[in-house]
Amino acid sequence: MDYLKTVVPSQLIAERGSNLVVINPGSANVRIGLAPQDTPYDIPHCIARYTNQTPKLNVKDQMLNSQVTTAQHMEREKAYDIIASYLKIPFLDEEVANSSFPRKTGRVDGFNSQSGRKDVPLTWTNVYEKETDFSLASERPTNEGQIGESAEKHGNADAKEASTSKYRKFICGGEALRISPAEPYCLHRPIRRGHLNISQHYSLQQVLEDLHAIWDWILIEKLQLPHSGRNKFAAILVLPETFDNREIKEMISVVLQDLCFSSVVVHQEGIAAIFGNGLSTACVVNIGAQVTSVICIEDGVAVPNTEKTLPFGGEDISRCLLWTQRHHQTWPQFRTDILTKPIDMLMLNRLRESYCEIKEGEVDAIALVQSYEDGMPAGSHKTRLNALNVPPMGLFYPMLFVPDVYPPPPRSWFHDCEDMLEDAWHVEYPRKPDMSDGLYPGFNGLPMWDNYPVFASKPKKEEKIGLAEAITNSILSTGRIDLKRKLFCSIQLIGGVALTHGLISVAEERVLLAIPTNEAIDTVEVLPSRTTPTFVTWKGGAILGILDFGRDAWIQREDWIRNGIHVGSGRKYKDSYFLQAQAMCYINS
Repeated sequence: MDYLKTVVPSQLIAERGSNLVVINPGSANVRIGLAPQDTPYDIPHCIARYTNQTPKLNVKDQMLNSQVTTAQHMEREKAYDIIASYLKIPFLDEEVANSSFPRKTGRVDGFNSQSGRKDVPLTWTNVYEKETDFSLASERPTNEGQIGESAEKHGNADAKEASTSKYRKFICGGEALRISPAEPYCLHRPIRRGHLNISQHYSLQQVLEDLHAIWDWILIEKLQLPHSGRNKFAAILVLPETFDNREIKEMISVVLQDLCFSSVVVHQEGIAAIFGNGLSTACVVNIGAQVTSVICIEDGVAVPNTEKTLPFGGEDISRCLLWTQRHHQTWPQFRTDILTKPIDMLMLNRLRESYCEIKEGEVDAIALVQSYEDGMPAGSHKTRLNALNVPPMGLFYPMLFVPDVYPPPPRSWFHDCEDMLEDAWHVEYPRKPDMSDGLYPGFNGLPMWDNYPVFASKPKKEEKIGLAEAITNSILSTGRIDLKRKLFCSIQLIGGVALTHGLISVAEERVLLAIPTNEAIDTVEVLPSRTTPTFVTWKGGAILGILDFGRDAWIQREDWIRNGIHVGSGRKYKDSYFLQAQAMCYINS
């Protein structure tokens, strides 16, 4: 223990972390890497699978409703004007009428960017794989007619290539987002808005198969970890607070059964974040791509009942950026469709990361935006984007973000799960007499949990409030004045959106205004992140994984497969002061 008190974390990770793989899955990206790495691989969390289905879906979880209602439109315009008053810029209608610059755009052909990666057009993914053995041509699982039609669209040069190629069965990561809608592929996103993306059109089995395929591809292609050698490696799962217990159990099964790791441990993103930044107490605000979560940590322990989940993130800011430009007629007249063309969302995310910031006054920028038509090279259009400080302010005025509507998961699926932070010491879930001790929760159907009677559990709550109110409510719910004062001066902004210029000062100002006058608190401070906000939870997971106090929480592959999970068995890993994040029930033989 004396050694652990004096050793530098990086030294400890180098000594003990060579066989540890840290996996931090999110709705839009998954971060995976070996613990000694400085930064992980940051891979879009999606997979495109070849399909011959007719009619073809471009995206598996197609939105149920993409139309903005009249009430939503009015609320959005009202929110815009409130933000405009705060930022001292013209109101929504005034800005168009009084604009001092022309609303013209021009296409730039043959553009060669010298200003950096943000303006470089994206390219369509090559969906064919070369055949090394032409004798296999007769065994192709693809439709030759489809290949011929696609080749014709791409021109004679590509036709020659297509004639000696076949479609890749699946494509992962960034390449999956850059597949032309004309190609026979369907994009799958296994996680959406902080939960497994289960719906009537996207089964649990398919979601888990997609998770397995994406993670396995990264392990093999990026980390060079084949199946044969993984029994020498252990995995650290750093999971968002939004996940329910059953979702966590499913991921453990993927890691141990399918990815063949020797052992696994689960840690909570909030706790990992403070370890990644070298803190012990903080209010952690994680602004991700699709979900924002707030949770308070005291002395390395998540404080119960402080978790807040907000159903918006960076992608909502990007969608709002598109709406703002279209309203002000600054967006070029071409088809930008983020629903059926994920490549358009990639472009919008790059524009948002490059140009959006929060500050007073009018914020404009000359930018190149791209048009992506099916199978055609990108067209670059030079235009002036305006009101670039409005979309990120939607974090504080979420009415600016019109929510997207997707097929909901069957809520009965979550009924046997308690919250990650909910105290379940006295809850007993009797097991049926015909339940075998050795029954393993396998991939198909997972019958084990179906044998338990259904108990209603407290559902995850999404707060329909702004970021400042969520932070304030979370901290005030801790109750103790000394802890509240400490937390208000120890706010941590993490996640990719935390890099937005001007966000910290506005967050401090808005939180201070949100504190009730009867609270004896007059100081709010957002602490600068010591690690890149995008990767701080991953880095914290690496640190947690090598510390001695976590040893009892590791789950061994053999024990998991042999004994399975027995709900209410008594060992919940809530007995460890430092490991409140553990959220599964596990039997030791």
